[in-house]
Amino acid sequence: MTKSNTTDMTTGTPLTIILKFAIPIFIGNIFQQLYNLIDTIIAGHFLGDNAIAAIGATTAIYSLIINMANGLNNGYAIIVARAFGEKNEEKLRKSFAIMIVLNISASIVFTILSAIFIMPVLELLHTPEKIIGDAYEFIIIILFGIVITITYNMFAGLLRAIGNSRTPLIYLIISCVVNIILDFVFIVGLRTGVGGAALATMLSQLLSVILCFSLVIRKYPELKLSKRHFQFEKELVIEMFTTGISMGFMYSIFAIGSVVLQSAINGLGTAIITGHTGARKIVELCMQPLSTLSSANATFVSQNYGAGKYDRIKEGIRKTCLCGFIWSTITLVFIYLFAPFIIKAITGSTNHEVITNAVMNLRINMPFYYPLGVLLVLRTSLQGIGRKIAPLFSSSIELIMKCFATFFLVSHLGYLGVSIAEPSTWLVCMLFLLFTYKKAMKEIK
Repeated sequence: MTKSNTTDMTTGTPLTIILKFAIPIFIGNIFQQLYNLIDTIIAGHFLGDNAIAAIGATTAIYSLIINMANGLNNGYAIIVARAFGEKNEEKLRKSFAIMIVLNISASIVFTILSAIFIMPVLELLHTPEKIIGDAYEFIIIILFGIVITITYNMFAGLLRAIGNSRTPLIYLIISCVVNIILDFVFIVGLRTGVGGAALATMLSQLLSVILCFSLVIRKYPELKLSKRHFQFEKELVIEMFTTGISMGFMYSIFAIGSVVLQSAINGLGTAIITGHTGARKIVELCMQPLSTLSSANATFVSQNYGAGKYDRIKEGIRKTCLCGFIWSTITLVFIYLFAPFIIKAITGSTNHEVITNAVMNLRINMPFYYPLGVLLVLRTSLQGIGRKIAPLFSSSIELIMKCFATFFLVSHLGYLGVSIAEPSTWLVCMLFLLFTYKKAMKEIK
């Protein structure tokens, strides 16, 4: 294997390797969440509650499509990481070539579907009439730039698969700074409304794509492609496609549940939508360390599975979950002490209904970060060892439980029903995957 800025995770102390690999991903994810958060803060302070509600009303739709795209690339990256662990440079290049073709195809499909169905979906989700115009303007710009998002995630997944989580971080930080500057230019200076926030996001992501592409061309000779690498082997194409689809559906089934749940939230009024949007920004920000640990662990598991080092896999998973428990404790204490102040700062709202409901959501969610951390690690670990069905099935359980919350809990409990929906699914799915993981490791050994 040609030497470059990569990390071989099949040797060394598992926890040290995972944390060193995870820290740049974590910082990058935090920056990504921060500039999404700043979008909300700028919109809230300069455009008002309705602007936040408009952006929030589209969050579930955006997450559905983006999660599918991200899931596909995370799935493809598992095969790339496995080839890297096997020290098989030819398979590594062919896997990269297949990623390119599959992502071009996905971009075309997502763009066409967005153009046709986005307004009917907003109407189906009971988006309030006074914000549906702004909601459509925001989401259509985001989705017409889906090719940019997919391409960025392809490069990010590829670089993580071969052990480089540091260099993309630098590019992401640059992109975040540019996004914040463009937010002020479009929203405050040019007064383009919520559409300006969407456009700023797309342009800053395009910068990340250009920088990542330049990096791969200049620094990674082991990823240099020729015509022969696009002469695909059927078995490798099927392996990558099925792994990508499995991971993509796992992410998107979860997001479908969120879309269904969003329809119930939209029916509760603008104040609830605004409060929920503020709470979700905090939930997603605090979730980043758990998500980052699971992403780093996925690369670790995939490389060691390719190298046949199964005891390292178990040790890595165990210690990653322990780190997740430590973070969950810190988050729990912080949110219970400061939630009202954080919500006011993010939304810029003084509406009692907005703040009270957002705080309730946060305080219900945070104690369940312990099972959530285990759930996220086990999902990616099972994918890494080639077990594609169980993670997909766990996402289906989430969908069913969110549908139940939408059609039964919300009608009886209101926003309380929304708030307890996700934590209960995290607990159930964690127990299911824990049983599946133990069974899978026995079979492997």
